[in-house]
Amino acid sequence: MTLSTSILLIIVLAPLAGCLLAGFLGKFIGRAGAHTATILGVAIACALSFYVLYQLVWGGAASYNHDVYTWFEIGRFHASVGFLIDRLTAMMMVVVTFVSLLVHIYTIGYMADDPGYQRFFSYISLFTFSMLMLVMSNNFMQLFFGWEAVGLVSYLLIGFWYRRPTAIFANLKAFLVNRVGDFGFLLGIAAVLYFLDTLDYATAFAHAGSLVGRTLQVSQNHALDAATVIGVLLFIGAMGKSAQVPLHVWLPDSMEGPTPISALIHAATMVTAGIFMVARMSPIYELSDAALGFVMVIGATGALFTGLIGIVQYDIKRVVAYSTLSQLGYMTVALGASAYAGAVFHLMTHAFFKALLFLGAGSVIIAMHHEQDMRYMGGLRKYMPVTWITMWIGALALCGVPFFSGFYSKDAIIEAVGLSHRWGSGYAYVCVMAGVFVTALYTFRQMYLTFHGKERFTVAAHDSHAAHGGHHRGGGAQETAGPEPHPSVEPHHGEPGVLAHPPHESPWVVTLPLVLLAIPSLLIGFFTVGPMLFGGWFGEAIHVETSHDVLGEMAREFQGSAAMALHGFLSLPFALVLLAFAITTYIYLFNPGLADRIKRALKPLYVVLENKYWFDTVYYAVFARGGVALGRLLWKGGDAAVIDGALVNGSAALVQRIAAAVRRLQSGYLYHYAVAMILGLVLLLGGYWLVGQNGQ
Repeated sequence: MTLSTSILLIIVLAPLAGCLLAGFLGKFIGRAGAHTATILGVAIACALSFYVLYQLVWGGAASYNHDVYTWFEIGRFHASVGFLIDRLTAMMMVVVTFVSLLVHIYTIGYMADDPGYQRFFSYISLFTFSMLMLVMSNNFMQLFFGWEAVGLVSYLLIGFWYRRPTAIFANLKAFLVNRVGDFGFLLGIAAVLYFLDTLDYATAFAHAGSLVGRTLQVSQNHALDAATVIGVLLFIGAMGKSAQVPLHVWLPDSMEGPTPISALIHAATMVTAGIFMVARMSPIYELSDAALGFVMVIGATGALFTGLIGIVQYDIKRVVAYSTLSQLGYMTVALGASAYAGAVFHLMTHAFFKALLFLGAGSVIIAMHHEQDMRYMGGLRKYMPVTWITMWIGALALCGVPFFSGFYSKDAIIEAVGLSHRWGSGYAYVCVMAGVFVTALYTFRQMYLTFHGKERFTVAAHDSHAAHGGHHRGGGAQETAGPEPHPSVEPHHGEPGVLAHPPHESPWVVTLPLVLLAIPSLLIGFFTVGPMLFGGWFGEAIHVETSHDVLGEMAREFQGSAAMALHGFLSLPFALVLLAFAITTYIYLFNPGLADRIKRALKPLYVVLENKYWFDTVYYAVFARGGVALGRLLWKGGDAAVIDGALVNGSAALVQRIAAAVRRLQSGYLYHYAVAMILGLVLLLGGYWLVGQNGQ
């Protein structure tokens, strides 16, 4: 059987319809109408995405690749809107819509008192539509449309509280950094069109072999391999979207947006777009070891060094944000090792447990009356049992503890890199192995500081509450209040660690998504690792050369999910997790003062990590201020002095002076004109006489 075009259109357009209803009719349909319309639209898309996946896997449906309509046509070149639906696409559709649906439900509780309620639901529904257009596209033009659309909506959502200077700075930073990556991405698409004469996926992949031996002449004596050029340029786009070093600096600042959008950006939408794109382009990347080596080294650098920053963070959301940077590095390393299935498998498992951790962090923020600093938490497990248990499931999955979903995907990546012989694989293996210890260190530290140990907060008396205006850290005093101030009200900062009410478990619209995300975070890896990694589940959607097939080598040793997990207890990664667990348990449960002593002893390293390797400082000094200085130089030295001064104003002044001089000759007296005529005649005759003399 074949998939229906109408079903695919409904999947894409249902979230868009909800977005338009909430956005344009929000005042008329109210809050309930806005969240009902958007949740219904995403729920329809989610249900139909599961149906599409079922048909492809168990229903005998063939892959779908058709154009819906022609976008534009110029000569022999045309761009269409169409869908390519195979198992890779269907898996992404399910992940995007399922996580998005739970985020929509969670938002009802989280944004309860925000005046931008309808606007927020409109934005996140538009985000879902944009991501679906990206993953379902069958050509590069539509891919670029979805690529830019998710970037636009992320800009709107990161700066959702537009009265906050920090939010505006963060969304502008995200926008500008992604423009750098998108410039390379656009050049990569142009290179595909130049070398392959098409922007259609199927046609481009079918003719990818023609790139072998072809070069791009960059100078008289230098030429670059065509496949390498395309692969590197496209990956530069992925470096921006998927926050790879050195274009990673925007992602931690995206925490300025509300927690639901942090979960959506980090788990299932924007940052996974680059990983999906490289996996989709595997027929091209397999032609260039240089491009894949570049991908691997960049990913390995991010996996270790951005994770280290998470160790020194105290903001509960920023710890999870730096975790995302590190895990994206793992996915990128897998792509560089030609383990594309491993990368998208980790993308899937990571989407569930990372969304769980972000939404769990939001639940904690609600309970703590909008406090995000973990130094003022502690002992929350007795107040928030559901959040505590579900976040521990997400934490153990993130650390890669055997039988949890993250174990299957992360350990597979580590082993795949160990088997790779591509240049950079040795460096990558050391980074991802060390990253296991670092990940466990900051994850257990976060859990202990938040839920365990003594309580480092106090509950204010009623008069103190009144004196503080019922606010703390910029939030409202109501128990169901949204955790950040809305844009029309300036935040009122109370005393750190002083709460207006005792913390308590979040309402069901918050805890239900946590439970539903905890289930796949615990189980999905166990049931899917065999077919997705070692069973050729993705079929022709992913192409790997036989000589690069590290997952194929691993498949010969695979004895099943249970055996893999049991063997994992004897592996080096698990030993590193246990070591990190022992260190953090001793420090944060039995000897809390040791953390400060270690901090003082390792102050130089701490300063480096606290300043995030000075990437932001350098970018601000060199690119931001340097760009402004260059602009002023060109304005004053070029535009003002040369163009305006010499060419425009200077030529006008010269004409004016000449006109003034000529004007003096026009006196209006007859005898002046007679004298001028006589002098002219004398000069003319004298000239003829001189010419005649020279001729003799």
